[in-house]
Amino acid sequence: MKNRTFSTSPKALWLLPATLLIAACSTTAPPSPPPPAPALLGASRGATLQACEGLAAGLRLEHTQIDTSALVAEGALKLGPRAMPAHCLVKGSMHQRRGSDGRDYAIAFEMRLPQAWNGRFYYQGNGGLDGHVQPALGALGGGPLTGALAQGFAVISSDAGHTGAQTPFFGLEPQARLDYGYQAVAKLTPMAKELIRAAYGKGPDRSYIGGCSNGGRHAMVAAARLGEQYDGYLIGAPGYRLPHAALAQLWAAQQFAPLATPGATAPHPLAPQGRIPDLASAFTPQERQTVVRAILEKCDALDGARDGLVQDVQACQASFSLQTDVPGCSAARDGACLSPAQKRVIGELFSGARTAGGQAIYAPFPYDSGLAAANWGIWKFVNSLALDPLAVGAVFSVPPGRIDPLKEDLGARLPLMSASNEIYRESGLALMAPPGHEHPTNLAALRARGARMVLYHGVSDAVFSAEDTRQWVDRLDRALGGQAADFARYFPVPGMNHCSGGPSTDQFDLLGPLVQWVEQGVPPQGVPATARGAGNAGGSNAELPADWSATRTRPLCAYPTVARYRGAGSVEDAGSFVCQ
Repeated sequence: MKNRTFSTSPKALWLLPATLLIAACSTTAPPSPPPPAPALLGASRGATLQACEGLAAGLRLEHTQIDTSALVAEGALKLGPRAMPAHCLVKGSMHQRRGSDGRDYAIAFEMRLPQAWNGRFYYQGNGGLDGHVQPALGALGGGPLTGALAQGFAVISSDAGHTGAQTPFFGLEPQARLDYGYQAVAKLTPMAKELIRAAYGKGPDRSYIGGCSNGGRHAMVAAARLGEQYDGYLIGAPGYRLPHAALAQLWAAQQFAPLATPGATAPHPLAPQGRIPDLASAFTPQERQTVVRAILEKCDALDGARDGLVQDVQACQASFSLQTDVPGCSAARDGACLSPAQKRVIGELFSGARTAGGQAIYAPFPYDSGLAAANWGIWKFVNSLALDPLAVGAVFSVPPGRIDPLKEDLGARLPLMSASNEIYRESGLALMAPPGHEHPTNLAALRARGARMVLYHGVSDAVFSAEDTRQWVDRLDRALGGQAADFARYFPVPGMNHCSGGPSTDQFDLLGPLVQWVEQGVPPQGVPATARGAGNAGGSNAELPADWSATRTRPLCAYPTVARYRGAGSVEDAGSFVCQ
């Protein structure tokens, strides 16, 4: 029996190439979509830093404490091998308070203001449960190919309202939950623009927000809640239904547990006794590689080239069958086959987690070639026991409480994600998800004023499903009357795990194309992506297959177009592929 086929709703506008494409993706096509509203067209005007050291002592902003402001010399900070420009580093916090739990809270931040500023502001959304102020570099992609600071943006980063020492216990404090969900971004955004005005004598001409994982969720939520504040949204692997995705992780752990070696454990520092059940023995790296070989055998050539990448993701879901294409074990498991129980559990995992009563918990996952990568296993076999239970119990449930992941009644837990009470007035799903995500007509106004959105997702992401993102893009297209392509473009990254890694071309810059779209009206269609082989300046990816070139390139193609082999040329070269 074939696995469930994911539906595709191709629209003519999605197939149109941008006016300017890399050679790998040039094609003959009808005229481009209508240009965006003229309000945002035109380049940003840069400025030179006018004030730095005096900001800490002299600047007064509402609800804000500026602790330090100091110049950082060019090259004193690096992103990979790339020297960052001279800039002013500002550190401070907003809304310092004593929480209802007796702990001290604040929204801590840092801003980096380049001496030679390009007139743009970038809000860097960070990942996980936040709790740390990451360096405000605005870096995205599998390797530090580039970043917003390196491109001349003023960049802010924050801890979203709590410290690492409070994680995940901040979920017990109602306001800290809200700050983490969406209010920290809403509070920091206008303050950051005022700080920019004080430093340069003018505010930003254009504002952008981006991140991956929870950072991608922050950007997607900002589009729905703060549409007037940002002009461009760079949304990577968005856990926009993070509570449901985390609960699906618990579901997966419960399904794998009976298949694991009885009594076997693995070390983990967050576990109560320092160890967790060894779930990896339920679906070993060798068995995962066996499934990958079967996926590639069935799907690799669907794009015209056998190159270890499944470019035509949707066709693969229709073609590949776990039941018939993967060898079944006739005796003991030996790594080259799957037992009937394994096929049942893995098939259900990729079809989408459900409660015992049949209620959907989360989206399906697409079969892809990154299944055997280490990051996939970490999310499914380690984080599902050590991290996700903390988030589900302390942050996403009303009321909060402790969870035993392998014993939790998921059918009873699921309604708590949508519950609220007199203490927690917004449910976990309401504070984490973008309002209107099920039918995003509310983004029509954002589109009308010329704002633009670029999304990307590793197809082999193990925690947030690329299929969930694809389905949201299809809903957006329906909500906008089939015209979503002139507002949002989605770039699946075949083989890539959660935000990076896996057998993939995971080094790319989507911020530059987003800026070009917002300010020049040129929509991205094919974006260059590079593998990070040995010697890559951004750090190497050890999971690249041995027969790949260390510098393999591919075009990332805007969905629903696919990178297809032209029929001639090296499979290591993006120029041998076309987005169609």
